[in-house]
Amino acid sequence: MNVPMGESGGAATDVGAEKFFDRARARLRFDIPPGLTDAGVAPSTGDQDRDFMLQEIARDEPMRAAAVLIPVVARDEPTVLLTRRAAHLSDHANEIAFPGGKIDATDASPVDAALREAWEEVGLPRDFVEPIGYLDLYGTSADFRILPTVARVKPGFDLRLNADEVVEAFEVPLSFLMNPDNHKQGWKLFRGKMRSFYEMPFEERYIWGATAGILRVLYERVYLK
Repeated sequence: MNVPMGESGGAATDVGAEKFFDRARARLRFDIPPGLTDAGVAPSTGDQDRDFMLQEIARDEPMRAAAVLIPVVARDEPTVLLTRRAAHLSDHANEIAFPGGKIDATDASPVDAALREAWEEVGLPRDFVEPIGYLDLYGTSADFRILPTVARVKPGFDLRLNADEVVEAFEVPLSFLMNPDNHKQGWKLFRGKMRSFYEMPFEERYIWGATAGILRVLYERVYLK
C-alpha cells in the first residue's frame, strides 16, 4: 500500500460527489487482472505481511473468484451503501460488507456479477447504477479473490433486502471513509505471525477486515495516485 498503516497521508479534502466521480473515472479501468482466475497468481497488495498471508492461502487451496460492488450514492453529500450479513452465513457472518459474492459461470463479467449480487442481496436496481471501473484485486483469509467495482448510484432507489443473506443496509458518508485519520490499525495472529488490518468504526458499526481494506484501496487509488 502506498502509505504505511498508521500514517495519515493527509485527509481527503474534497469528497464532493462529482469531484470524486471525475477522479475515479480518470483512474479506474475495466481491465481484468489475471490473478482473478489464475490459481498460480496470488493477489499482491504491496503490504509484506498481507502478501505473506495470501501466498500461504494460495499454496493450500485455490482461491475463489468473487466480485463486489462499491455503491457510491451521488447525494449532495455522497455516501457508500453497505450491508450487514446474516448471522447464519458460512463466510463473514454478521459482518459489514459490500453487496457481492462468488462470480458464477453465467456472469458475463465481474461487473455483471457485482450488479447481479447487489440486486439479489438488497434489490438495488441496475438502472440506478453506473459502473466506473475496477479497483485492484483483493485477497482475503477466507480464500476469496475479490474484484471490486466502483459505481455511481443515483438517489431515489428503494431497497428490498434478501433476509437469507442480509439483515441491514445502511449508508456511511464518503467523507468519513475517505479520511485517512479514520483508517485505524488492528492486529491478529495468522499462522504464527501477527498481521495488520484496517478498521473504520463508524457510530455503532464496526467496519473492518476486507471491507475496510477495500475502502483503503479506494482512497489510495482515487486520492493518492
